[in-house]
Amino acid sequence: MVSLRGVASSSTTSSSFLQLPTGALLLFLLLSFRVASSEVRSPHRSFPRIHRNLPNFSFRSGGVRQITPSKNISKLLDNLLEGYDQTLRPSFGGDPTTVEIDIEVRSMSQISEMDMTYSMDCYFRQSWVDERLAFSDLEEAFTLSVSVLDKLWKPDTFIYNGKKSYVHLITTPNKFIRLYQNGRILYSSRLTINANCPMNLHDFPMDTQRCPLKLGSFAYTTQDVIYRWNENRQVVIASDLMLSQFDLIATPSGFENTTRRAGEFSTLLASFHLQRHMGNFMITVYGPCVLLVVLSWVSFWLNREATSDRISLGITTVLTMTFLGLEARTDLPKVPYSTALDLFVWLSYGFIFATIIEFAFVHVFTKVGSGEVYLSEASSEFDSDEEEEEDDEEPDTEPVAVCMTVTQRGLAGSPSTGPNGVGTSKPRASLTMGSKSSFFTRLARLCGRGGKGSTPATPVNTIDHLKKARRAEQRRQQAVAAAVAAVVKEEEEEEEARRWNQGRRSKKKTTTTTTTTTTTTTTNKLLQMNSVSNIDEISRVLFPLSFLCINFLYWYTFLSYNPWPQNYL
Repeated sequence: MVSLRGVASSSTTSSSFLQLPTGALLLFLLLSFRVASSEVRSPHRSFPRIHRNLPNFSFRSGGVRQITPSKNISKLLDNLLEGYDQTLRPSFGGDPTTVEIDIEVRSMSQISEMDMTYSMDCYFRQSWVDERLAFSDLEEAFTLSVSVLDKLWKPDTFIYNGKKSYVHLITTPNKFIRLYQNGRILYSSRLTINANCPMNLHDFPMDTQRCPLKLGSFAYTTQDVIYRWNENRQVVIASDLMLSQFDLIATPSGFENTTRRAGEFSTLLASFHLQRHMGNFMITVYGPCVLLVVLSWVSFWLNREATSDRISLGITTVLTMTFLGLEARTDLPKVPYSTALDLFVWLSYGFIFATIIEFAFVHVFTKVGSGEVYLSEASSEFDSDEEEEEDDEEPDTEPVAVCMTVTQRGLAGSPSTGPNGVGTSKPRASLTMGSKSSFFTRLARLCGRGGKGSTPATPVNTIDHLKKARRAEQRRQQAVAAAVAAVVKEEEEEEEARRWNQGRRSKKKTTTTTTTTTTTTTTNKLLQMNSVSNIDEISRVLFPLSFLCINFLYWYTFLSYNPWPQNYL
């Protein structure tokens, strides 16, 4: 139909313009043909284009969230900050501004007894309401740039007991600020706080330290700013927090008002209760001290005649204990009081020193008035008794042919004639220094004694006779020792026979009463050789028991003592 309409219109036009020139007619026909062809190519009806701003969406974690155009937020911030005075606190002239604080501790380190400080890395969050920044154009909070923080009012919070604290700046300043619809501002930053921690080291290393943290406003009094802990989170400890020397057992918190020269200021308090680990001190101090004390007791089992061995052992343990005690205080401040570790070191030192004093008593009572004698003394007394008995029983059986002359080194003197015609030095051969041995004593007696009917002895070669006399003395002592051993063995056999054959008639003694008495005395003296002192026997039991009792009291006293409760600030 469109084509027929075009043909009809073209025929009508040609009839009406027959009088027009030929060029104009051709131009008119060309235009008509172009219009007809365009109507054939686009038979459908066209509509005007509508321009509309459609919202953008972002896809995160499977959800869809509409993105607010940044142009709107920038316009909103410009409107909020228009006429905003950052030098005035919120609600200026009205109620005080309440600042809520919470801390999340990520790590703690450098807890130093020398400096009495501690350091911790934490997220420090502050929140307050500023009605001047309330808005209704958006339905959710949004995070602002850190540069906006310089245009807003913020509290001047500082740490009362802080020494050196700083904000982390890598890679950018670790801060962020979030604005809520009601005008609440959340300001969070990552801090490293180095604060003072006064320590009481009386119970060291079984102590529990309380390291405080005190926060507050530097310039605003309670009439302007009030600090409170966040009700939902106050002091939060990271679950992976680990300390090398301590266990964090409690973190109580609270608030109070502090009076300063400018007025009354609101402050927040938090305490970190730290229980010290004892493993390191058990390995380096307590264990070696106990081993040194036990090592000093070895001297109780050494022979009391081993003077050099016992003294060397005692001095070595004392010096080692001294070095150990000095080393234990290397990492501690020079406090004017003794710690629990010092007390244990001194107790161990006292036991080691008492071991040396005990040996001194053993040595004194062995030498004087205790009846415990050395082998040389027992042999000397035995030899003297034997010589006297032989002289009384057989005065005429052994002629004396040796005359001693006493010189400056030995038995010196000019020979003279004694009452029996025997040449002597001084009456009864008085002895000089160095002649206290039994051999020279008996030899001096022989020089002053003569048998009945004997002729005076003539001077002979004294050195040869002294050598012969010493060899004869040695043979005699060996024979006496063998005889004594035989007698002792025989007495033991007789005692055993009497024990098993009670009622039987005891055998007739083979030795005389004098011989039995002498043998018994000699046996008792020989049995005292290398015997154990009674003081050593008592010390073997007394020293360990005393050390165990003192250790029990020591550990019970310090481990059961609690200086403050869990919620103590």
